[in-house]
Amino acid sequence: MNSFDVIIIGSGAGGSTLAHRLASTGKKILVIERGDFVPREKLNWSSKAVFLEGRYTAAESWLTGDGATFHPGTHYNVGGNTKFYGAALLRMRESDFGEVQHRGGISPAWPISYTDMRPYYLEAERMYFVHGQRGEDPTEPPESEPYAYPAIAHEPRIQKLSEDWAKLGHHPFHLPVAVMLDEANRSESRCIKCESCDGYPCLLHAKADAEVVAMRPALASDNVTLFTNTFVTKLETNPAGTAIAAVHVTRDGAPETYSAGIVVVSCGAINSAALLLRSADDNHPNGLANGSGVVGRHYMCHNNSTLLAISRTPNETVFQKTIALNDFYHRSDDWPYPLGHISMVGKTDADILREGAPRFAPHLALQELARHSIDFWLTTEDLPDPENRVTVEPNGQIRVSYEPNNVEAHERLIAKLKSMLHELGMEDRLMRNDLYLGKKIPIAGVAHQCGTVRFGSDPESSALDLDCRSHEIENLYVVDGSFFPCSSAVNPALTIYANALRVGDRLKQRI
Repeated sequence: MNSFDVIIIGSGAGGSTLAHRLASTGKKILVIERGDFVPREKLNWSSKAVFLEGRYTAAESWLTGDGATFHPGTHYNVGGNTKFYGAALLRMRESDFGEVQHRGGISPAWPISYTDMRPYYLEAERMYFVHGQRGEDPTEPPESEPYAYPAIAHEPRIQKLSEDWAKLGHHPFHLPVAVMLDEANRSESRCIKCESCDGYPCLLHAKADAEVVAMRPALASDNVTLFTNTFVTKLETNPAGTAIAAVHVTRDGAPETYSAGIVVVSCGAINSAALLLRSADDNHPNGLANGSGVVGRHYMCHNNSTLLAISRTPNETVFQKTIALNDFYHRSDDWPYPLGHISMVGKTDADILREGAPRFAPHLALQELARHSIDFWLTTEDLPDPENRVTVEPNGQIRVSYEPNNVEAHERLIAKLKSMLHELGMEDRLMRNDLYLGKKIPIAGVAHQCGTVRFGSDPESSALDLDCRSHEIENLYVVDGSFFPCSSAVNPALTIYANALRVGDRLKQRI
């Protein structure tokens, strides 16, 4: 059996960041990734290949709760889904760490506070090249340190949107975005501020994703090893069931076994839960770390909508994702409950519009429509429901049972945006474009997955302790979005990064 000090399963946001954190310890670290590096090829920047053909998405099918088959919009590769994210890295609001009353129910409090996460948020923002401006967003949590990188400048049509929102009494702010951009020295900047960022893998390695920022630098240390094309089939515990004794994998089609003093699961909320469940044994008949019965339950993925508005003047913006609005994050003037977050997605093109258009629609008309489009991303918190869950079929296939909740708040957020369109220089209509969610059906949009292996101080209601270690298995940790007890209404990526740094500091004291 091949032995390591630490085995990290998954090289996405949590796994790669943790590997980077631990690389300097000199301990023998193995990172296991079921996919490979995303190939660098011209098709990285093809909207047809990326969005319509799903060239880089996982080639597998899952089941819905009622047994229908769907293809998830997830990615198995080094860097995980961060290779394709929009790189918007926002902190959870300070109030998100406490109990929040929604119209649809209660969002529970976290067992740690914003104060506990604050230094790690700051470090993660610096590590991941987050460009932003403090003080613009009234809902932003406390922070005395400025962003290490300046906010990305709005292009003219988005600057006009910012000014029009401000005239309406709102507080638009520069969206914090993680790219390796130097606007003051564009000739030397790795990022060229192109249209192929949100949803695409970056051909220039200029998007600050987990592979580029964390995994590649970690691999520069001789003590860090990465296995690609290696699928973890099962975790085996010792005879007492108190520790992981073996990690069973299939590597390039052949079975192998490895062991480590610390085993960290970071496969994404869905696949982490699936791995723990299919590793059930006599000591853990309902799955590992699952004495509380919560593993796989409380799955959350946000209520997300991508909405296309039509500007009355052309929108020649190339890099559109620079603005956001949180004025309805906590409440609105006619609704005492939270609505959510408004920002942008990457600029729509004619190929993307073609997917949802009638077959007879002229290409020139779609081009003109795309030229006038302004493309919004709206996020509302979905609440942790134990019946929204991940399970595993006897043949190993994943089933995701999910019923959206807190939907009224999301529809009200859409209505708020729609009510402003005329004053924002746009037509009074919004069109949905679910291709940015990963696929055309909502359940396949798993980019914001979280909540299936929640942490907490009570072993009766949580799977992990406050350090993200299993209550029951002393050397098992989980550092992806699984640990979230609630989802807030912002992208979970920065919180996953920050928490991996936090857990990394705990592990440094142990290994």
